[in-house]
Amino acid sequence: MVDILTTLVEKVRPDRTALVVVDMCNDFLHPDGKTVARAKRDTAAAYVAAQAQARLIEASRAAAVPVIYVVHTTLPDHASDSGPWLDARSRATFSVADICLDGSWGQQVIDELRPEPHDLIVKKYRYSGFPGTNLDLILRSLRVETVVCAGVSTNVCVEATARDAFSLDYYVVIPPDACASWDMSLHEASLATARQRYATLADADEIIGIWSKAGASS
Repeated sequence: MVDILTTLVEKVRPDRTALVVVDMCNDFLHPDGKTVARAKRDTAAAYVAAQAQARLIEASRAAAVPVIYVVHTTLPDHASDSGPWLDARSRATFSVADICLDGSWGQQVIDELRPEPHDLIVKKYRYSGFPGTNLDLILRSLRVETVVCAGVSTNVCVEATARDAFSLDYYVVIPPDACASWDMSLHEASLATARQRYATLADADEIIGIWSKAGASS
């Protein structure tokens, strides 16, 4: 008999959940970051999503839910690149090939969501936060069953991370208001697929309300 968590309250119970914040880095959002300064990406929707993420992060810390920042990483001298990756990146809309160079200001999380010392940071080298990283090991070590995925871009790195989490048998919860894309029609299309195939969708305040009640009753 397989145990199945069917309600949002069950899925995001603090002792089985982690918040995964994807690619909220200077190079993706800050006006001086590479996607804005060089590729002319519109980040207005991403900054709206960052407000919901900030509330989620604050509530996570209050409820003892681990906060894991997944940050895109490009190693110098193409050390993390491959032919297929560079071919795909050459066609990436509103982006650049050398984004989030390892150790650079551009790779750092934006000041509005600044990590605290007890938060975890995972460097990723592809769209998903799982291939070639220790994210799965960290989640399993923390006894996590559910990942709440937030960040940018909904239709690329958030989706890739969420899909891989589901394939690794985690419950996936996506707060639509805590995610964004440079093209919000792609954001909506990605969420429609997620809702029908691999994730539960719930706005940030609904998740926060569950965590707050769990804390009050403990």
